[in-house]
Formats: sequence, structure tokens, C-alpha cells
Amino acid sequence: MSSTMRAVQAHAPGGPEVLVQRELPRPAPRPGWVLVRVMAFGLNRSELFTRRGWSPTVAFPRVLGIECVGVVAESYEPDLPEGTTVAAAMGGMGRVFDGSYAEYALLPAAQLMPVTTELPWAVAAALPESYLTAQGSLEALEARPGQRLLIRAATSSVGMAALDLARRIGAETACTTRDPDRAESLRRHGADHVVLDDGELAAGVAKIWPDGADRVLDLVGGPALRESLRATAAHGRVCNTGILSDSWTIPDFEPLEDIPSGVCLTTYSSSSINSGDGSASALQAVLDQVADGTLRPVIDRIFPFSRLADAHSHMESNHAIGKVVCLGYGIDQ
Repeated sequence: MSSTMRAVQAHAPGGPEVLVQRELPRPAPRPGWVLVRVMAFGLNRSELFTRRGWSPTVAFPRVLGIECVGVVAESYEPDLPEGTTVAAAMGGMGRVFDGSYAEYALLPAAQLMPVTTELPWAVAAALPESYLTAQGSLEALEARPGQRLLIRAATSSVGMAALDLARRIGAETACTTRDPDRAESLRRHGADHVVLDDGELAAGVAKIWPDGADRVLDLVGGPALRESLRATAAHGRVCNTGILSDSWTIPDFEPLEDIPSGVCLTTYSSSSINSGDGSASALQAVLDQVADGTLRPVIDRIFPFSRLADAHSHMESNHAIGKVVCLGYGIDQ
């Protein structure tokens, strides 16, 4: 095995142009850390934030990438022998230590999720972060069959995953989008209703559900959270998971004024996805349901490793519907 590897490194904060393919030393495994051959990885909005320099704890240069699927290349861990198919997400990837934008990634053994699947690498790579985040959010909402579920920013990767999972649960779904041209795509992927997010969300929801939504998954965050709360039925629940608004705070937020009486506001952070049998078994269940057609992930585009900067530009354009995936170095499926 070569002592070097190919990686795409962000040498400084900036636009997609700061992502440059380089030859770097191949990391060596050590106790508690496993070398993984990266086969494919999904792209995430948080990687755009980090690349722009919005993650204050991240030092540059840095190999970004907060998730991947791959194969154990070298390991001292008896439970993770060479050749094991694994997935990983969060836990410091691409922030505290170098992440998945590389031929190989050195990852904490405790963070790896061993899985078994015959899905193409690109399909498997679309699942860990999006589906586990969506599933955790729906669990935080206590989503049940027959409930009226509003998904904000539904065309995002987590939004489309949540729609897919909600369809399986049997919830009645309404999906928001700011682009009228995306309405038909949302319906095609299972949305029962589409609401144009035009600044009058509560009024739009009331046209479908006069009493409001029983459950709201808010992937926009920031000041938009007030709109989600106003669109919620009495004794409903709102889960704020995403920050697609790029705003981490809500100016002048007054809980007694902004949270309707009886409505529950909670959050779900994808940092909860890390390791252990729970995450591995949950991901295995998703992989199996994708394989048998129960779940139908939406992959917007698949980019080769050499066009990772273009993949960032595409994601930054906000034209994607579903997950943007990049293949690992030298991988063609």
C-alpha cells in the first residue's frame, strides 16, 4: 500500500475554489483508530459552512467531509477487521480531524457503523447523515400514523429523507418550498400537499389543515422558526433540526409570546449520530429497506472525486433536490 493518498483539502476559508486535490501522507492506524478506504460520501450543508470559515473551531488546512461509506483497510480492532463495510458520520469528522474528502480516512473505531449491503456505493452514501437525522427528528416529534406532518425545506436531503420515512409511517404530509417549480417533484416523491413558503406559512397551512399541523419538522431554523410555531395545532410539536437559513439565533425570541400555549418545541442535532449498536442497527434497517424498495432515497446528482469543488458549487446554488453524492477517489459506481 502506498504511503501517500489523494485528498481534496480546503487550504483556507473561502469559496469552492479553495478545495484543491493534493497528495497527502496516508494516515496509519493506531489503537482506537481505523483506516477506512472511502468509497463514497454524501455532501452536507455544514461542510459549506466549514469551508466558508463559519466553524470557528476548525483549523485550516483541513480535509472536510462529515460522513462516508467505505471498507476497513487497516485495523487493530478485532471487531472491525480488514474488509468490513462501514459507514461513519459526525463525531468530529472534517472538523476536529480530517474527514471523508480523501482516498483514505482515519476514523475513531467507536464511530464506525459496520453494515452489510449490496447497494451501489453512491446509494449507500446518500443514507447515513440524511436518514439517521430524519429518523431522529421524527422520533423527537413522536410522529405517528395519521398525523398531519409539515416538513419545511423539504427539498433538502434531510427533508426528502423525512418525507420518505413519513410515507412509511403513514403520516399525512405537507411539504414547503420557496420555488413553485418544485411542487410537482415533491408530489411525485410522496408529498400529500405542497405549501409555498412565501412568508405567510400559517395561512398556507390553514388552507389544508384549518387547525394547523400536528407535527412540524423545521429544517430552516433561525427567525423562520416563529412561522413554524404559528402553523402548529394546539398540543402539537415542533422539532428544529436544520439551520438552512444560515442564521443560528432568533433575535428577540420570547418563549411566552412566540411558543403557542400547549405547543412543544424541541430540537434534534445530527451530532447525536455517532456510534454504537443503535446507530449501526438503525442504518442497517434503512439500507435493507432501500434494498427491498420500501424506502426510496432521492439522489440529486453523483459527482466524481475530481469534481468535488463543482459539487460544492452545485449544492451552494440551492438547485439540488435530495442528496448530492461524491464518489471516492478511483471509484466509478
